[in-house]
Amino acid sequence: MLQVLRNGTYAKLFCAQVVALVGTGLLTVALGLLAFEIAGDGAGSVLGTALTIKMIAYVGIAPLIAAVVDRMPKKAVLVTADAVRLLIALSLPLVTEAWQIYLLVFILQSASATFTPAFQSLIPAVLTEPRDYTRALSLSRLAYDLESLLSPMIAAALLTVIVFNDLFVGTAIGFALSATLVLLSRLPARREQDSSLTFWQRLPLGAGVFTRTPTLRFLLLANVVVAAGTALVLVNSVVYVKGVLGLDDAALAIALACYGIGSLLVALAVPWVVDRIGVVRTMMIGIGVITAGLVIALFVTAVRTAPGADWAWLLVTWAVLGAGTSLVNTPSSRLLADASTPANRNLVYTAQFALSHACFLVTYPIAGWIGAASLVTAAGVLLALAAVAGIVAVGYAIMRRLRTLSDGGTTEPGGA
Repeated sequence: MLQVLRNGTYAKLFCAQVVALVGTGLLTVALGLLAFEIAGDGAGSVLGTALTIKMIAYVGIAPLIAAVVDRMPKKAVLVTADAVRLLIALSLPLVTEAWQIYLLVFILQSASATFTPAFQSLIPAVLTEPRDYTRALSLSRLAYDLESLLSPMIAAALLTVIVFNDLFVGTAIGFALSATLVLLSRLPARREQDSSLTFWQRLPLGAGVFTRTPTLRFLLLANVVVAAGTALVLVNSVVYVKGVLGLDDAALAIALACYGIGSLLVALAVPWVVDRIGVVRTMMIGIGVITAGLVIALFVTAVRTAPGADWAWLLVTWAVLGAGTSLVNTPSSRLLADASTPANRNLVYTAQFALSHACFLVTYPIAGWIGAASLVTAAGVLLALAAVAGIVAVGYAIMRRLRTLSDGGTTEPGGA
């Protein structure tokens, strides 16, 4: 897996991803604590609204920006997006009202909606061999998992000597280092684009590939399941830890770290699993694990026992949800690479970015707004949503006999 780091360009881009992820991890903890300081037990509702605004930026802004910047140099796009995120991170400690959180989150996430698809679409151009790209996907997932594990731990350690608002400075440093590493990278030359395509013709191009490709339609359903499990963790962790269990700030970091541990342990095994059973079957297993995790979450929420037992069950549940998310997300980008061409890859990745986050427009309000009234109801609704989407996805995959070969090719009856 690590041999792909011998490629100097990819090594710099991977390091840029890592430092930005650490900064984002600190932001996740700090934003939850900021919401609790402003709204108390209503922090879940504030976070649910903020994360819904984030999804609106991802879904509404990402396709528009991708169509605008598709012909621009990738390095300029990435560095500019990092600079905007840095400035917003430094502004967040000044926030005193919920509406200010919403405004800054929208701007920051609009920049992320520019950065992430452009960054992801670069990797297949840097690592042109399918097996190298698969290893890079696993390494990228490993980075996400390590961030989920280490960033909360770093935050917990820092919170013993600083106030939580200072964590936003760490976020800004992460974005600054990311921009520097991108500047130092020698990116592949841009391929010639079809200059005859107008903005309005480029805008729906990526979504059109999704409508024509069976494996990507399966991916859309899998996105719903991932969104259901992730929303419960990201929106309601602070409510479970501080509001229900009455624990301290460090306990929130530990809970989020357990989600990362579950994802990390599975990510190490995903390349081996994919080589033997293919991408789609691996994702089907992940769908089942996430659904099982939501069943446990509903049980833990509805049946309260002793505080110590509740805390242990919460940590186990978060680890299970992390494991299932890794099984779905780690290999999913290979479906995108197989279904796209160098000419349309950025737009296809942007379509996945927007469409996957559109699912959170449903699950974040469920977790935040319904959860503010009843955590049991929120967990039950998220479970029902994941179960329906999961059953349809697995049934569709079986009927269409979708599979991805270990050599990087895709067979998909009736596909594009």
